[in-house]
Amino acid sequence: MSIFQIRQRTSAAVLRTGSADDEATALDAMAREAGYADYAALPDGLRQAGFEAAKLDLIS
Repeated sequence: MSIFQIRQRTSAAVLRTGSADDEATALDAMAREAGYADYAALPDGLRQAGFEAAKLDLIS
C-alpha cells in the first residue's frame, strides 16, 4: 500500500491524504469520506473540475 494525496485541480486544496493500493482506490476513498458510494457517484460537476492523485514517496 502507498500514500496518496488527492487535490482539487483548480484550487489545489488537499482533500485527502491516506493509504490506498492505487490512484483509483484513493479517489474512491476520498469520495466515501465525502459521503458518496465511490468516485463514480460524485456529481458530474465535481468530477469535471478534476482531481489530482499524487503518490507520495516517503522515506522512513
